[in-house]
Amino acid sequence: MPYKQHKQYRLQGYNYSAIGDYFITICTKNRKHHFGRITKINNTKTMELSAIGLFVNESILSIPNIYEKVTLGETVVMPNHIHLIITLPRNKINYDCNQSSLQQLMAPHKGLCPLKPGSVSSIINHFKGKVTKWCNANEHRYFNWQLRFHDHIIRNEKSYNIISNYIAHNIYNWDDDENNEDGNNFRKDIRT
Repeated sequence: MPYKQHKQYRLQGYNYSAIGDYFITICTKNRKHHFGRITKINNTKTMELSAIGLFVNESILSIPNIYEKVTLGETVVMPNHIHLIITLPRNKINYDCNQSSLQQLMAPHKGLCPLKPGSVSSIINHFKGKVTKWCNANEHRYFNWQLRFHDHIIRNEKSYNIISNYIAHNIYNWDDDENNEDGNNFRKDIRT
């Protein structure tokens, strides 16, 4: 019986441990508002972080302490998702993506390989695991992440500036955010 083809979520053939800037979006499962809420006082919107939201923010800010020479650009924690820019340094280690003999046997031609240390996927996998472990240990067992995350490889300074501005103003634009079920642009198809 042939294996089901899976949608590719990463740019085919791109080395996600390569030097560069990456725009990352990670959502909660079913876009549940686990991280807090946005309040408006005197025409100023602020994000009031929940206990989970505070830990998520702290965990994002600790990424450069865990991964040598990795830096963060603009970041924001929203009620049901986060945005961040991660900059990876030049990586001296050359990784190949050859499948192990077990992977070749179980899923030939799928290109599955272990996570590369210091790659975007490795960093996000560690981050999500750390938050989930904290939630389970602190009586927030109902918390879950969406299975995957969205990434965008930032290719130039203009794009970097546009994305940074988008992240910096995300709280103010919450009414028009596609992840806000009470907003003007809510994507109905994301709740499947």
